[in-house]
Amino acid sequence: MFRIVQAKIEPSEMRLAAAGGFVTFEGRVRDHNDGRTVTGLEYEAFVEMAESQGKALLAEARAAFDILDARAAHRIGRLEIGDVAVWIGVSAVHRADAFRACEWIIDEIKERLPIWKKEYYSGGDSGWVGAPEALPSAETIPDPRG
Repeated sequence: MFRIVQAKIEPSEMRLAAAGGFVTFEGRVRDHNDGRTVTGLEYEAFVEMAESQGKALLAEARAAFDILDARAAHRIGRLEIGDVAVWIGVSAVHRADAFRACEWIIDEIKERLPIWKKEYYSGGDSGWVGAPEALPSAETIPDPRG
């Protein structure tokens, strides 16, 4: 199960009798990034697409790794320092499989899902993480017709 949520993330219960290993990951809002003091974050997402791709991603993880179950949730909206932004839970017969799958899942969520992060800084300004400083204007884009 993959969910996009606005409320605080409540981790899923994943007790399985066959599982000897359970790995959980919590991505929390930290108070700094790139030498700047961060006061909070805001996440936006294309919710329907993110949930669809997130569910597909978890299905891929179940097929690629020797795991019993995988679940994840990602918050959107305004988050404060210390809030959980993303949670992943993986259960497997052996811990090594759960660790590998959990790491793969967070890497793929960050790479593939349409979720955007905006940081708010102590100076009062803000910025979208990973976005170019300025988008090209119509005057700087070459005309394909020559």
